[in-house]
Amino acid sequence: MTSVLYDAPGPKAKRRNLIFSVVFFALLALLLWWVWQVLDDKGQLEWSLWKPFTTADAWTTYLLPGLADTLKAAGLAMVIALPLGAVLGIARMSDHRWVRIPAGAVVEFFRAIPVLLLMLFANEFFARSTDVSSAERPLYAVVTGLVLYNASVLAEVVRAGILALPKGQSEAAQAIGLRKSQTMSSILLPQAVTVMLPAIVSQLVVIVKDTALGGVMLGFTELLNSRGTLAANYANVIPSFIVVAVIFIVLNFILTSFASWLEGRLRRSKRSTGAVLGVEDVDDLNAAEVGGTHGTGAEK
Repeated sequence: MTSVLYDAPGPKAKRRNLIFSVVFFALLALLLWWVWQVLDDKGQLEWSLWKPFTTADAWTTYLLPGLADTLKAAGLAMVIALPLGAVLGIARMSDHRWVRIPAGAVVEFFRAIPVLLLMLFANEFFARSTDVSSAERPLYAVVTGLVLYNASVLAEVVRAGILALPKGQSEAAQAIGLRKSQTMSSILLPQAVTVMLPAIVSQLVVIVKDTALGGVMLGFTELLNSRGTLAANYANVIPSFIVVAVIFIVLNFILTSFASWLEGRLRRSKRSTGAVLGVEDVDDLNAAEVGGTHGTGAEK
């Protein structure tokens, strides 16, 4: 079966794809074997280095509290950045220059600054200008940096998602007398959510991973920082890195899987129940209509 956008592969293409797949998996197996051999030669696969992860102390003292702080910072940043990004994205599309220009300046400014620099600046701000305690300051700084950067990125995602909709949607809303705010909230945003969801999820994954910057530079006790303390006590640097990497992979996989499920649910809820007619169906209907007209004339 072929379409305008995709041609089904023929016999030669199938053989070529099969060869590429076999070569890829063979190279991947060789790479994994090489990594295994290097770790084994360096003594990184000894059971004494991995045994701490089978005990409750390594998890309850180091990894789980670090994971809790990671989820706490990422969750707060998501909850604040998502609505703030939506507001900034909609403001950038305002008809009023006094709204559109400042919103655009804020988005472009914070999107251009590295998130680590925003965290460092926020940490100094809270240290010198507020009464936030030194114990809570790293969390405040990490969340502030993540919110400022990711809200500006999400603002562009929201704006692009709304602009990707057909213009007929807003024109139809104007034709029935809806105000622009009503058009945005009732017509455009609900449809744009499905379009924006993959990009939004990608940015949420970035938020989860960027919490590690706070642990490295600000002493925030997130997962990667807790791994350092664990490795210092058990002298298992490489195994601890591997375990933490697996935790991040599982965490982000759960997030993307939930987003895929949500996207599919939204698409199913918006799917039309009517049949879509193709060119052949239209031709058949026209032919039937013409035949019916001729038959009626003959009867007369």
